[in-house]
Amino acid sequence: MALKPVTFTLNGNAKAAFTEDGQNLLDFLRRSVGDLSPKYGCGQGGCGACTVLMDGAPVLACLTLAEAAQGARIETAAGLAGAALHPLQEAFMERFAAQCGYCTPGMLMAARALLDRNPRPSRDEVIEAISGNICRCTGYEPIIAAILDVAEGRVRA
Repeated sequence: MALKPVTFTLNGNAKAAFTEDGQNLLDFLRRSVGDLSPKYGCGQGGCGACTVLMDGAPVLACLTLAEAAQGARIETAAGLAGAALHPLQEAFMERFAAQCGYCTPGMLMAARALLDRNPRPSRDEVIEAISGNICRCTGYEPIIAAILDVAEGRVRA
């Protein structure tokens, strides 16, 4: 099995690691790079727990080959907070939008992608943006409310 070098930016930091043929981005980030924030859910692209941003677009890391990260800018939930929590993280806490927390990293990244491209989305646009992310705990209403709170400026970190 041949190893291939991959150089990319992860949450603003230059990274270089080796990937195996056919290794998915989720496994690569977790095992080779040490970013445990993207979660393994279904391994089939149906739950969204592994959602990360690649060059600003949400991708399912379980379905994306690690090689695709070559030269890319990858963002994960681990990179959201700086000196303070990101407004989405604050809103999720205020609205109790993270109960068990397993879906939260993927949900945050899907919401981040939406707000980056559309800072004032409608409720329907929020629902569409997170439609690929399954949450079994919240019933989605606190998540939707948290994202809308950020969009409408009610939460500032």
